Amino acid sequence: MTVSAAIGRGRASAGKQSLSFIIAASSVGTLIEWYDFYLYGVLAAVFASHFFPGDMKQGFLYSLGIFWTGFVVRPFGAVFFGHLGDLIGRKFTFMLTLGLMGFATFLVGVIPTFNTIGWLAPFLLVACRVVQGLALGGEYGGAATYIAEHAPDGKRGFYTSWIQTTATMGIVIALLTILAFRIGLGEEAFQAYGWRFPFLLSAVLVALSGYIRLRLEESPLYARLKSQGKASHNPALESFSSGRNWGLILLALFGFTAPEGVVWYTGQFYALAYMGAVLKLPYIEVYLILTFALLLGAPFFIVFGALSDRIGRKGIMIAGFALAVVSYWPVFTWLGTFKDNPVLLTLLVWYMVILVTMVYGPIAAFLVELFPARIRYTSMSLPYHIGNGVFGGGVPFIATLLATTFVGIPLIGLAYPVAVAAVGVVVGGLGVREHTHRVKIWDEVGGGAPPLVPDQP
Repeated sequence: MTVSAAIGRGRASAGKQSLSFIIAASSVGTLIEWYDFYLYGVLAAVFASHFFPGDMKQGFLYSLGIFWTGFVVRPFGAVFFGHLGDLIGRKFTFMLTLGLMGFATFLVGVIPTFNTIGWLAPFLLVACRVVQGLALGGEYGGAATYIAEHAPDGKRGFYTSWIQTTATMGIVIALLTILAFRIGLGEEAFQAYGWRFPFLLSAVLVALSGYIRLRLEESPLYARLKSQGKASHNPALESFSSGRNWGLILLALFGFTAPEGVVWYTGQFYALAYMGAVLKLPYIEVYLILTFALLLGAPFFIVFGALSDRIGRKGIMIAGFALAVVSYWPVFTWLGTFKDNPVLLTLLVWYMVILVTMVYGPIAAFLVELFPARIRYTSMSLPYHIGNGVFGGGVPFIATLLATTFVGIPLIGLAYPVAVAAVGVVVGGLGVREHTHRVKIWDEVGGGAPPLVPDQP
């Protein structure tokens, strides 16, 4: 079912919304937030030239550092908005994060450059990235929890895997939007002022997705939990004062979300930067290679999410980490060897995207099943955003820093993601023995299926 059809069906059903509408409405908003967040990453070189003094190389490293800033603050957003989501509700919280993300992204499009206001320009840019990071820290946990708490036990991996596609599709939309403006305006005009338009456009996209999300109702599992008086009165305190819960948080972080984060950013963002900055391929070719690879790989989020409902989450994710450890060096070596063959380059990047789908497709369901409903939003959001924000988001900056520090050692930047993925193989492989896909989260509120008939998205 298409997104537009799902939205129409959900509107017609008023209070009895179909699961396809719930997934579509949640995913559209999350996709727009990822689009907003990754515009900066794709245009890091442009920001280097407009917002920093000195030579381009130094400015580019600073620009990547600011890109990472948006990731580093995500855990703080996860704690704050996770607490709010467990205390007040899922819907209110991810409506708030959507608005904050859209506002901060719009402001990026109007900030004066370094030549106009000096060091105030990068300061304001950092401030906007901080707000974006805080907002995204609350968005993902809310959307994933919201969908999971509508889905029936036994199909949670399949239904939550739809929200997993949004980060990848957000990059695709960001790439295509930037490409359209670069070609339409011409490179000189785009570099001068046209780079602002994709950020300004986000205001319209956020308004549309916000309108759609307003039609959503509260998560039925959370609503039942609240009506039974089982909701937490202090989710943050309850989440972080329990030794057992801290054990689960650390297991989720080092066993799954940190290695998943580095696989995600290596296979997509580091590949993008490597083809452009190291292989010196034309930006149009790089954008198209990554776009085709992402589009061809996106359906496998659903494949591995659904498969995890049948055979479990752990094995699929550990296999993805292990493949990353043994194959990243040869794959990036082949990128250089076949840099004149766009078809082979697309296949190599597609392979890395498949690894992303293996580790990312099942993880939302896994995290939901790991924590109890009363503190789920808070507890799952923290390890997810430390893993993806700090460890994963640091891949472009740390890998580039390693490459510029240890000049003459080919592909030294890959040492970082390979090491983190290897930790995931060990910690995840030894730390989780139970099959979380068999957990029945509806038993926490008396059992039974969700109060709607799920349909195929």
